[in-house]
Amino acid sequence: MLNQQPLDVVFQALGDPARRAMVERLTLGPATVSALAAPFAMSLPAVLQHLRVLEASGLVRSEKSGRIRTCHIEPARLRAAEHWIAERRAMWERRLDRLGGLLAEPEKPQGEQK
Repeated sequence: MLNQQPLDVVFQALGDPARRAMVERLTLGPATVSALAAPFAMSLPAVLQHLRVLEASGLVRSEKSGRIRTCHIEPARLRAAEHWIAERRAMWERRLDRLGGLLAEPEKPQGEQK
């Protein structure tokens, strides 16, 4: 992941369904690695690899207490992605509203000028 912007890394991390499911689970509260791994038919090393990607993106942080590693969501990084999406949505809504207004205008006869 050389020279990528933070938002690029976030969307890349969210590009995998297993990682999205892990993030979704963590929005409910902290969870251990084994709790995150439980719903998946994959090895623990594979789950840890997904978690490393999520941590590198800044979406998740983890802490180890003894033999237990607990993961937490990082809401600020999710908010940055949400903000970017909201800006695009607002832009397209404005454009579609303008188009709707143009389409709603009555059509002028051929020889008539504006």
